[in-house]
Amino acid sequence: MKDRKKEHVDIVMEKNVSHSYNYWDDFLLVHDALPEIDLNEIDTSINIFRKKLKAPIIIAGMTGGFEQAGEINERLAKAAEKYGVAMGVGSQRAGLQDEKLEKTYSVVKNYDIPLRIANIGAPQLLEWDDVVETSQKAVDMISAHVLAIHLNFLQEVVQPEGDRNAKGCIKKIDEIASSISTPVIIKETGAGISSKTLEKVLDTGIAGIDVGGAGGTSFAAVESYRARMKKDKIREELGKIFWDWGIPTPYSLLEIAELCKDAGLTVIATGGIRHGMDVAKAIALGADAAGSASKMLKNPMEQMELFLLSLKSTMFLTGCKNIEELKEVEIWMK
Repeated sequence: MKDRKKEHVDIVMEKNVSHSYNYWDDFLLVHDALPEIDLNEIDTSINIFRKKLKAPIIIAGMTGGFEQAGEINERLAKAAEKYGVAMGVGSQRAGLQDEKLEKTYSVVKNYDIPLRIANIGAPQLLEWDDVVETSQKAVDMISAHVLAIHLNFLQEVVQPEGDRNAKGCIKKIDEIASSISTPVIIKETGAGISSKTLEKVLDTGIAGIDVGGAGGTSFAAVESYRARMKKDKIREELGKIFWDWGIPTPYSLLEIAELCKDAGLTVIATGGIRHGMDVAKAIALGADAAGSASKMLKNPMEQMELFLLSLKSTMFLTGCKNIEELKEVEIWMK
């Protein structure tokens, strides 16, 4: 598993694994030529899951489970602390199976991050004898404020060693969300959430949805490269077929944001978020916060500076003094 985790990070950093098109470019925030506000007075802070962030930004969970992953998570944690934003870790399966790998995740506890998000996979819920106890271990591992259960069945379909049984996951999600005190969210990993999927989990006790839509990193592409490394021609080609599979993030928001609001669920938008303008578009389309992963890998401090500057600049150019006003700003579909 350690090798697989490292291969994922190496491929994302070295290969082109993005979707062929970024769907945030389909949307345009309406310019205000006379904003009548001072950029220096713009307030980007939000309250989410009873925690205050300096901006509606999440450094989305990416890695853990091999030695270098601890170093990556520490760099990301430093940025999250400095800029007062949320941070998630990658799937904690490896740390739950091997105590020696826990530190590659728990390093984030050394930093004052206002919102830490633990991460477990839906396919693994079917393997654990006690899903509540194991989920709590994941939360405790990083002193998390929120637990994300990620839905990555597209990746599992292509992955040579993937888990391709999804039967019974909803029941397990309900068991966890109803039994631990930490808020639980479900999180797609690049294929989006539809209203049909949302309806399946509305009665499970979850507190939020991360739509995790198409447009950014394609894990079908990542697994296609891994299959090539393993000389598995069929899985390599399968990954190419499903490279662009999924509901684009902004369209997933259009599909479910209002339904989530009615149900009292927090909405997070990850998938293709490249800068603060995309964050602003996500907020205008109904998200409470937006997450970015691969953009943060190489230089998280520099990227966070750019994200915040471009977010504030977008708010200034649309005449929004705070995030509540940004939620009401006019947005056009091209």
